[in-house]
Amino acid sequence: MESAPGSATAERRPARAASLAWPFLKLGTVAFGGPAAHLALMEDEFVRRAGWLSREDFLDLVGAASLIPGPSSTEVAIYLGYRRAGWRGLVVAGCCFILPAALMVSAIAWAYVRFGRLPQVGAILYGVKPVVVAIVLQAIVAFARTAIKTRVLLAVGVGCVVAALLGANPLAVLLAAGTLHAGATAARRASRRSRPLVLLAAGGGAGAIPAAVHASLAKLFLIFLKTGAVVFGSGYVLLAFLRADFVERTHWLTGGQLLDAVAVGQITPGPVFTTATFIGYLVAGPAGATVATIAIFLPSFALVAASGPLIPRLRSSPFASSFLDGVNVASLALMAVVTWHLARDAMTDAVTASLAAVAALLLLRFRVGPVWLILGGAAVGLIARWLG
Repeated sequence: MESAPGSATAERRPARAASLAWPFLKLGTVAFGGPAAHLALMEDEFVRRAGWLSREDFLDLVGAASLIPGPSSTEVAIYLGYRRAGWRGLVVAGCCFILPAALMVSAIAWAYVRFGRLPQVGAILYGVKPVVVAIVLQAIVAFARTAIKTRVLLAVGVGCVVAALLGANPLAVLLAAGTLHAGATAARRASRRSRPLVLLAAGGGAGAIPAAVHASLAKLFLIFLKTGAVVFGSGYVLLAFLRADFVERTHWLTGGQLLDAVAVGQITPGPVFTTATFIGYLVAGPAGATVATIAIFLPSFALVAASGPLIPRLRSSPFASSFLDGVNVASLALMAVVTWHLARDAMTDAVTASLAAVAALLLLRFRVGPVWLILGGAAVGLIARWLG
């Protein structure tokens, strides 16, 4: 009898780390749309198709990644590598997911320095964004069926959506959801041991490099190491840290250059944190791009390595398990809110609305792979802009 995806039998068979290189390189090359889209692609690739783990286990990884600083979708990739092939898998999966974006951003940075402007990618994104909306919506529906186990969790999820729409801090939403659900579960069991748990968490200019900039690679490394170790949340949070360090304190960049760097991180596939690659290139050329990339992602590898072995044990504790259930529902609610904003930005006319509808049909009815849908959307975007 064949074991179910994500079963204990499947998980006890360690894979070779080298076998993780291709799937994560592929994902890193086509993962447009930000963390929510990245997670949807990983769920399709590793839960639905490959059966590496169950959807509940995948959601546990998403919840854990949401509670530590750094790029959450990249950390889920690192967690997946660890679960599949141990410490070597952790390194291979994380590096292969990051590498395609880092190379693309380096190439764009070279063009930016040489020609003084960003390459035009609007046509590609015009077709890709509505496809990404369909992919993420499919994943959210699948996640909801697994994560929302009770009416209490449904109520927690609705509350998280409202809080996120009102602008609440994402980390606060996650912690509140976990604590509320754990407390409700403990009360429902009439446990006399329900003592409050306190959780602590770490909290367009010209392309040419200014001649006055003589950056120390060691200082560049330390700045990005600090950033990777303390930044929670979206690229907008990252922008605040980068402005303080590179525009206001060191004066290595102008405000326009910083905005261009963040834009490049958002328009390329893979982690938004590859913004660091672009900045490193502007400040100190290829060596700076390499140093900045390593530094900003290094804390994620360290945090996942430290916490990865603990995640399966959380389910053995009633309180920790119910806390993680609440965090998973909150993560799903945050994904839903991000997708709402993405949909408003992506579906601007009849062509993009039709693209989203067709992509949803092909994904749900005919099980077409998301990678092919993204490539098709990019092609449609280029053709539409050419004809227009």
